[in-house]
Amino acid sequence: MREDVRSWFDRRTSRATDWQPSKLVDVKGSTRVSVVLPALNEEATLGAIVAAIRSRLVERHGLVDELVVMDSGSTDGTYDAAVEAGAKVVRREEVLTDFPPLPGKGEVLWRSLAATTGDVLVFVDSDLRDFTTTFVTGLLGPLLTDPAVHLVKATYDRHLVHGETVVPAGGGRVTELVARPVLNLHWPELSGFIQPLSGEYAARRSLLERLPFPTGYGVEIGILVDALRLVGLDGLAQVDLSRRKHRNQEIGKLGRMSSEILQVALERLRREGRIMLTAAPA
Repeated sequence: MREDVRSWFDRRTSRATDWQPSKLVDVKGSTRVSVVLPALNEEATLGAIVAAIRSRLVERHGLVDELVVMDSGSTDGTYDAAVEAGAKVVRREEVLTDFPPLPGKGEVLWRSLAATTGDVLVFVDSDLRDFTTTFVTGLLGPLLTDPAVHLVKATYDRHLVHGETVVPAGGGRVTELVARPVLNLHWPELSGFIQPLSGEYAARRSLLERLPFPTGYGVEIGILVDALRLVGLDGLAQVDLSRRKHRNQEIGKLGRMSSEILQVALERLRREGRIMLTAAPA
């Protein structure tokens, strides 16, 4: 690891347990916090996540002001499960109605800016099977205590489940085979991010509203690279959330995800004038 990245890692990496809800409430002041859960057919897991945030962080501590599920076209019971657990549910076509909905996670995250009012937004994936509210408090900690921080990414161990076999740190295949090599080669300043594709992150609205959101799975690497350009490495931080267990994807879908990530990376390199493409990726 480069010396400047190591220095950043030491200064800008914390643990979720460093940030207790009561302490964050004391420093929150007038800052408005929105938690956003993008969801597509997550009936099995979403309700428990919403209920935990509602009970502990909205009602008990008053740390979260707004809890929004952004429904990306679910066909199962996701909508009803979220409402029953206490979330405000917004269907993607209900906001920014001048723009027809497009498929993809990034597109619904972009629409969430119009569906929320928070000064700080926390994004949490809806397929987590071992969610605790430390995911939210950990990501909020650096933003509520340090005005120089604009974006906080989660890091964790990712399990890989194959049948009855669980490999504790075997997940994150696209990260290790695609995202990390690309970042190490072209944006080595970001090599200190252990989980650059994590779906759990928080940011200031003032930054998010300046970012272009790729429509698909390349949204996370796009946001990270663009944030580096806008606020610099010292404007970024990461928090160790210990572990993350979610639904692992089959290999064909991982291939499509990898392609979208590479397209976004190539487009960023083109915009920076470091490569020339005959046709810019979508």
